[in-house]
Amino acid sequence: MPFVPIRESLKEKVEEFFGCEYELFVEFTGLISWCRGASIGWHSDDNRPYLKQRAFAAVCYLNSFGKDFKGGLFHFQDGEPRTIEPLAGDVVMYTADGHNIHSVDEITGGERLTLTLWFSRDASHDEDAKLVSLLSQRLLHNNVPGPCLPLLASSNMYWFSLDQSSHRQLGFDICWARLHVLGFDVYSYQDTSCDSDLSELLTMPLQLARGVELFNVEFVNILHALQVAQFYSWKASAVHTSKVQIDHGKVGVLSQSQMEKINRLNSVLSKDHQQAEMFFSCMFSNESRQYMFDWADFASAVAAWEDYSSKLREEFLRSLPYWRTHQSIFEVPSNGSC
Repeated sequence: MPFVPIRESLKEKVEEFFGCEYELFVEFTGLISWCRGASIGWHSDDNRPYLKQRAFAAVCYLNSFGKDFKGGLFHFQDGEPRTIEPLAGDVVMYTADGHNIHSVDEITGGERLTLTLWFSRDASHDEDAKLVSLLSQRLLHNNVPGPCLPLLASSNMYWFSLDQSSHRQLGFDICWARLHVLGFDVYSYQDTSCDSDLSELLTMPLQLARGVELFNVEFVNILHALQVAQFYSWKASAVHTSKVQIDHGKVGVLSQSQMEKINRLNSVLSKDHQQAEMFFSCMFSNESRQYMFDWADFASAVAAWEDYSSKLREEFLRSLPYWRTHQSIFEVPSNGSC
């Protein structure tokens, strides 16, 4: 989806509705997945000291209540409408302060997707300026052709537990869980004992396994592997018709020691397999289910993902001079008129 143009359109609508044209900056844009069990109680969007810069919010629904997920109704504490049933394409706009206390019911099935934006009058919180600075550091100072590989945040960002006080005693790593429900296991050369440093394991190179087979292609970290696996799941029909010839040396049978290592890693990354499967089982699309898994198809997805991410990096590099000059990642298209 063209998220940046949508973001700019929503910003214009918020400024128009609230009468603050040319005053707002996009503080944060989030593509947010609400899976089964997720909910949030009554709150305002500026309810923390580090969020006081937020003036307005806009929530754009990307899928629909009843069709794509159950639960997840949006409620305002005061005013009308009191309850909103999310419908793909609808947008809710409101002030981020205490005048608009709101909540979201627990998701009881499926996955609720939103594009959520917060706006500020304070230019120092403009997300574009921060992104341009980050891209300048990463792209200009490391000007090597290749794909845009993801960097992991703190491992605490990816650990989910219903009991937040349990730390690592309960729950699972979200990246591992998403790979797991797609049918993949993670194999790492690193030590995978139960007292292994989880944050270190996640940032190390790894391979993907499926059943008793190991795909002998190295991914830079678990996020890289997850991106390719999800790309394969989403593009199953396309890669099925354009598969590449796979080197048979890229797929091998797991040895007993490798299988034991995978099991040890699973025990580190998940303390509750059933809970992980319950939350993310909605990831399988009906379209992707039509095709039996094939390593040649998966190899095609790896090649397609690398091609896509390399082109994305080249586009970033071409756009960066404009972005640095205007401190914005949005370029107004020229139509030849003033």
